[in-house]
Amino acid sequence: MARKFLYVIAALLVLVIAAAIAYRLYGNQLIRLSLVPREAFRNEAALAAGRYKDPAMWLARPGLPNDPSRWTPAGEAPATKPQAAVFFIHPTSYIGRDHWNAVLDDAETNARAAIFLRGQASAFNAVGEVWAPRYRQATFGAFLTSAADANRALALAYRDVAAAFDDFIAEVDPKRPIILAGHSQGALHLTRLLREKVAGTPLANRVVAAYVVGWPVSRTTDLAALGLPECGAADQARCLLSWETFAEPADPSLILDTFDATTGFDGRPRKNTPMVCTNPLTGTPDAAAPAGANLGTLFPDKDLTTATLRPGQVAARCGDRGLLLIGDGPDVGPYVLPGNNYHVYDYSLFWANVRADAGRRLKAWEALR
Repeated sequence: MARKFLYVIAALLVLVIAAAIAYRLYGNQLIRLSLVPREAFRNEAALAAGRYKDPAMWLARPGLPNDPSRWTPAGEAPATKPQAAVFFIHPTSYIGRDHWNAVLDDAETNARAAIFLRGQASAFNAVGEVWAPRYRQATFGAFLTSAADANRALALAYRDVAAAFDDFIAEVDPKRPIILAGHSQGALHLTRLLREKVAGTPLANRVVAAYVVGWPVSRTTDLAALGLPECGAADQARCLLSWETFAEPADPSLILDTFDATTGFDGRPRKNTPMVCTNPLTGTPDAAAPAGANLGTLFPDKDLTTATLRPGQVAARCGDRGLLLIGDGPDVGPYVLPGNNYHVYDYSLFWANVRADAGRRLKAWEALR
């Protein structure tokens, strides 16, 4: 019996070693094979006009019970009289490969989105009420392929986001300042929202800032089309921030290979163009800051229902191509992506600094008004 047990252990070790070697050699390819849907894209009808007037269509909004965006760690609290309205587009929480787009009532997908809102959108609840719509998001695998179906899935998701934004604007006081924020897929949709709904319109004057986090923005080919300049100072309003976080040594090939193969918003290729990099510790571009400048990183508990805020844990500097580099990455959880990519933690690593940043920019917006 003992010998059989040793054989089993030996076999498992061989499998683990083989898997490690295969991942090292073919990691990105394996990820694509395991997450990209095999079925053809199936288009769906647009949502009925005014659908987002129904509170059930929102993961977060004023008056919603158990609103995850109102969570705060010990020592912090949401504002009792928030001045701004925050439109937050959550990142990809659907990782299935059965379909290109999630369904709106998928309990697991929505529960995962609520976790993201607690760790990301909550950073803004000291200055604003957060509105975060449910939407038929594209699956995670859509970002790992150049297939035309991936673009169709993203276009369907954006239609929902745009419809939610229209109802959000209709319900919010027209004199109220607005913060626009998103992460990953949400940030991608935010870039289109800025181009189609904000740039060149009176609405742009109401924007305190746009946080396009976890999605690359080319300074050369994209920024001008978004209608807001890059934030050049920590107390500047009506501007845009963006960063993508990697520990070192960083391997951003999964991101850059795709980015470099695309065309910018002005029609020119993005290949080798610099990306906007706002250091969230300073609120300024292309900056470096020590860990002592970090006002607080969220360290989640095992079931991701709460987190502890710890200052002084993570440094940050903008490196080549506009990646945000943090040196040795902290142990904040098991969801670090290949290449030392701390994508999932883009907000939570700098949670308290993002919170302070939004407050400064709101004061700057008020001064402009």
